[in-house]
Amino acid sequence: MSDDTDLVNGIETLQGKLAAAREAITRRFIGQEQVVDLSLAALLSGGHGLLIGLPGLGKTRLVETLGTVMGLNTNRVQFTPDLMPADILGSEVLETGADGSRAFKFIQGPIFCQLLMADEINRASPRTQSALLQAMQERQVTVAGQTRALAPPFHVLATQNPIEQEGTYPLPEAQLDRFLVQITVPHPDRDTERAILLATTGAEEAEAHAVFTPEDLIAAQSLLRRMPVGEAVMEAILDLVRSFRPDDPNAPEIVREAVAWGPGPRAAQALMLTVRARALLSGRYAPDITDVAAMALPVLSHRMALGFAARAQGQSLDGLISDITARITRTEAAA
Repeated sequence: MSDDTDLVNGIETLQGKLAAAREAITRRFIGQEQVVDLSLAALLSGGHGLLIGLPGLGKTRLVETLGTVMGLNTNRVQFTPDLMPADILGSEVLETGADGSRAFKFIQGPIFCQLLMADEINRASPRTQSALLQAMQERQVTVAGQTRALAPPFHVLATQNPIEQEGTYPLPEAQLDRFLVQITVPHPDRDTERAILLATTGAEEAEAHAVFTPEDLIAAQSLLRRMPVGEAVMEAILDLVRSFRPDDPNAPEIVREAVAWGPGPRAAQALMLTVRARALLSGRYAPDITDVAAMALPVLSHRMALGFAARAQGQSLDGLISDITARITRTEAAA
């Protein structure tokens, strides 16, 4: 009983801090509440986020503000075609001592931080993109045959421009799967854009302040994994993920015809974590079916693809995910 009480008290305390963090973030990143919540959900779940949006929508500002509010040491890398793996991971240099002795010394790259912003990640070559794979999944890097751990917490928030693809290298499926969520950053509505103009073109701008510490974030990630998940929610997650696999005998006919490849078990794991994070951010103690419906698109959209025929017919991956998700969640809610 005391464990349950401790969990409830911990959740209530964490929800208070999250409310303060959200307020601090929205002072500098105005509006776009869903984008902020998805970014926080990625951090609370211990994962990485891929921000998709046009230039000038505040993606860099959001990541910088998140780093400050969450108390994380933040580095930014601008990905370009000539960027090399050593520019991210670091390298060994030959150092000469005062006595004339020589020894190799490892110079850490920008990846040795707590929050890495990989700006326009698809502009770097596949060789450089692959340098992030081990770090994102295993929280360690290998340079010159020696493995070096990345101190927790470690998160990557990467950005991509959805329309300018000239001179880019699309991320391979293996790396896309490392991102817990894909976050679409849309244009703000008129009222939000008015507020942005007033807040950012005057003599002073709002400053962000730290609400969390790295230790607070690690504790929050541990607490999130202790949150209960009901049987109905777990069944909805399993039904949803398996419904998008074209080789599954129970998949809907439209999925078998339209989808080239579907999400793997990592998608189900991502949903299990992010529905808990959304419940936390919504002020609840456990996730429900609405959380599954809300997190389906951010978790699944980069983990599956339409076949050529479906694309030629003008079918939309987002539309397919939304339709199947609505069908499954309605069924689970009625059960």
